Amino acid sequence: MITVTNVSLNFSGTTLFKDVNLKFTRENCYGIIGANGAGKSTFLRILSGDLEPSSGDVSIPKHMRMSVLKQDHFVFDEFSVLDTIIMGNQRLYDIMKEKDSLYAKEDFSDEDGIRASVLEGEFAELNGWESESDASRLVQGLGLGIDILYREMNTLNGKEKVKILLAQALFGKPDIILLDEPTNHLDILAINWLEDFLLDYEGTVIVVSHDRHFLNTVCTSIVDVDYGKIRMFVGNYEFWYESSQMIQKMLKDQSKKSEDKIKELQSFIQRFSANKSKSKQATSRKKLLDKLTVDELPTSSRRYPFVGFTIDREPGKEILTVDGISKTLDGVQVLKDISFRMNKGDKIAFVGENEIANTTLFKILMEEMEPDEGSFKWGVSTSQSYFPMDHSSFFKDNDLNLVKWLSQFTEETTESFMRGFLGRMLFSGDDVFKAVKVLSGGEKVRCMLSRMMLFGSNALVLDQPTNHLDLESITAVNNGLIDFKGVLLFSSHDHQFIQTVANRIIEIKEDGTINDKACTYDEYIESAYS
Repeated sequence: MITVTNVSLNFSGTTLFKDVNLKFTRENCYGIIGANGAGKSTFLRILSGDLEPSSGDVSIPKHMRMSVLKQDHFVFDEFSVLDTIIMGNQRLYDIMKEKDSLYAKEDFSDEDGIRASVLEGEFAELNGWESESDASRLVQGLGLGIDILYREMNTLNGKEKVKILLAQALFGKPDIILLDEPTNHLDILAINWLEDFLLDYEGTVIVVSHDRHFLNTVCTSIVDVDYGKIRMFVGNYEFWYESSQMIQKMLKDQSKKSEDKIKELQSFIQRFSANKSKSKQATSRKKLLDKLTVDELPTSSRRYPFVGFTIDREPGKEILTVDGISKTLDGVQVLKDISFRMNKGDKIAFVGENEIANTTLFKILMEEMEPDEGSFKWGVSTSQSYFPMDHSSFFKDNDLNLVKWLSQFTEETTESFMRGFLGRMLFSGDDVFKAVKVLSGGEKVRCMLSRMMLFGSNALVLDQPTNHLDLESITAVNNGLIDFKGVLLFSSHDHQFIQTVANRIIEIKEDGTINDKACTYDEYIESAYS
């Protein structure tokens, strides 16, 4: 258990949050959410003891061991992979090293023998004899071969290091696990394995994540960092979002009788708590929901940008034909004889581990790159708009403010129109006069989406449009693309985003060929990995 009592944090005279009082208990998983910059990761650092609060305290029973997902991918470069994973239980690692040092002594004394005996007993209590096999199970679960255990950390690539540091955080049955964005850079199978691991885990998990599918699967409660307050609500992210939206709508609808509102909310709670699952986390969540009252539902002041793409005209029958496109980059063939026909109503998600392949195809279709072989043709009734994954050229060394920057892309350039348009994307007041070159990553994405919304295109090409966005903006983009009446080609790592938007999946495989299926993302995963 972690008990947070009257915790506040001030940075340079600004209060990030204050008077936080929470309890985190075993067999529960807590998802920390909030806008970018709200203090989610900072709060996690306070819980881990890495950062002292300005006031208040965090209490953890002394016998409980906490494990934290490390963010520095280079700190363990001088160690082997096996040692790095075992360091997840620092006491066990220290015992192993002291034992090795004692047994290596040429003048092994009686005192050394007594000390070695004590260490051997503690080593056994900490399951030290199973440490290598436990590490092996973790790396295999994350999709790595067991031979990686005997390599040095400095020989691994970035994605391999991410998995090893995650294995370190999960090693040795810690009582408490703190995870900051654990699904970043993980493949589908590794994320599924991590979800299953946490669902069966009996301790306390606290996680910061922008992955809504992950939060929905594993979380029993949501911890909302919002406007200087941190509050805890029962349920996963979907329950938090839908209940907060429902309450906001009911508060605006004053004509509805309060009794009717309460009945509707109670019905909503029962519907969510009726979801059955054998997993420990889901069972715990159901117990919490069963005890929930209407007064304990979230009333969030969270603001969501408006993302909506209108089309100037309906596309005809001929949308897009791709015929035998191939492309080699730096001696590696990323696209090989790719052919497909896009139909009216298609919303195609491009998936696969090779991001470069997706980006290359999109650049070819938007005439920013020439194919080595093959051709493509857009229908005459289509108009295209493109969101490139690397959009830095739109902002680099650009002294224009937001109003003038956006005015480049529309004939309607009055300040009132621009202010109204930017206001819907959460740029208000003096924010609209900021130079675009100083905007954050998330703000630049919202600018690029605003630009696309002005065009009225009926065919959108979006390469990782949710990168750098907070959950509110991701949800807004997600909803906007669900409602979009045109055709769509996009790539994303967001499971729920793909599942709720796409009606067709094209996987670009490692050899550059494609696997094309008219199905949902969940159906694709089931067929591809079952």
